[in-house]
Amino acid sequence: MAFGFAQAFRTFGKLTLAGAIGASLAAGDVGAEQKTPSPGSAKGQFGAVSLPTQGSAQPIGFYAKGCMTGAVALPTDGPTWEAMRLSRNRRWGNPAMIALLERLSKDGAKYAGWPGILVGDIAQPRGGPMFNGHASHQIGLDADVWFTPMPARRMTAEEREDLPFTTMLQKDKFLTVDPKVWTQSRARLLMLAASYPEVERIFVNPAIKKKMCDTWTGDRTNLGKLRPEYGHDSHFHIRIKCPPGAAGCTPQAPVAAGDGCDKSLAWWFTPAPWAPPKPPKPGAKPPKPPREMMVSDLPKACAAVLDAAPVASMQAATYGGASAASAFTAAPAAEPAADAEGALPNLGPVPNDKPAIQ
Repeated sequence: MAFGFAQAFRTFGKLTLAGAIGASLAAGDVGAEQKTPSPGSAKGQFGAVSLPTQGSAQPIGFYAKGCMTGAVALPTDGPTWEAMRLSRNRRWGNPAMIALLERLSKDGAKYAGWPGILVGDIAQPRGGPMFNGHASHQIGLDADVWFTPMPARRMTAEEREDLPFTTMLQKDKFLTVDPKVWTQSRARLLMLAASYPEVERIFVNPAIKKKMCDTWTGDRTNLGKLRPEYGHDSHFHIRIKCPPGAAGCTPQAPVAAGDGCDKSLAWWFTPAPWAPPKPPKPGAKPPKPPREMMVSDLPKACAAVLDAAPVASMQAATYGGASAASAFTAAPAAEPAADAEGALPNLGPVPNDKPAIQ
C-alpha cells in the first residue's frame, strides 16, 4: 500500500522532525497529564471510590461519558493472564468484558501462539472519567491489552508497577513498525480479538494498522475492526458492544464497511493530523479554557451510582467468585505518575484514545 510518504514528508517538513514525532508517539499509556482534579469534579469523585456498587451490572451512558453499576474485577492472575498496574484500581468492568478478556487469553494461547496476556486499564470501580490516561474506559466496556507477552512466572506487585512499556514503533522513523519487535503472533492475537462478535472496535496505532493491511494474509473479514488511533503502540484497546438488554448504554456508530485500508488510513500519515489550529480572526474573543467535567455533565443516573452502597470487598466482587481473587494488594497511588515518554510535541492535537472521527 503506497501512501506517498516522500510527498507527505516534503510537505510536513524535514525528516528529522518526523523522526522526533515518531519517537514522541512511542508512549505506553497515551493521555495528556492534567492538573489534579477538584474534589467536586467527576474525575475527583469517581476516582475516589474504591469499590463497585451492589446489584446488577449495567453500563450507563457512552464509552467516553458515563459510569456503571455492578462491576466485577478481573482476577489479578489466571493461567493465561496477569493484571498490570494494580495500584490504579482499574481492573473493573462489565462481566461481559471480563469474560471476553479471559476467553481471549485462553484462545490466544491455544490458537495464536501467545503465552498469555497482560491486561492494563479496564475501568474504575464505578466507571466514570479517570484522572489521566483515557478519555473513554468509563462504562466497563473498554480494556487495554499489552503487546508484551505474559512471562512464564507470576510477577510481583512491584514488577507489575514498574515493567516498562515496549513500543512496536521505530523511534527514528515516523509511524513505522519496528521489524525487530513486531511478530506474527502479535498479528494473530489482534485478529483473534477482532473475530469475536461482541468486539466492536480495536484501537491500534496507525502504523500497526498499516502493517496489518500490508501483511495480513489470512481472513480479512474483521480487519476493518482495527481502527487507527495515535498512541496504542505498546498496547491495543478492545471495545465491545453494549450488552443485550443494557437500555442505558449508548452505542457507538458501527464501523464502516470494508477493511479500512483506504484513504481513511492514509490520512493519518499526512501532515493534516498535526496541523496547528487556525489563528483566531482579528478582534475575536479568545476561547474559554475547557472546564472540568462535573457529575452533572454525566447521565443523571451517575449521581445515584456514586451514592449507591458498595459491595462487601474486592474479593466478593472478583469475577469467578472470591476463590478467584488473588492475595495481591498494592498501595493506591495518590496520583498516577506520567510515563517518561508520555510528552508529545506541540505540533497539533494531543493524541488520546477518544475515537473522535471513527
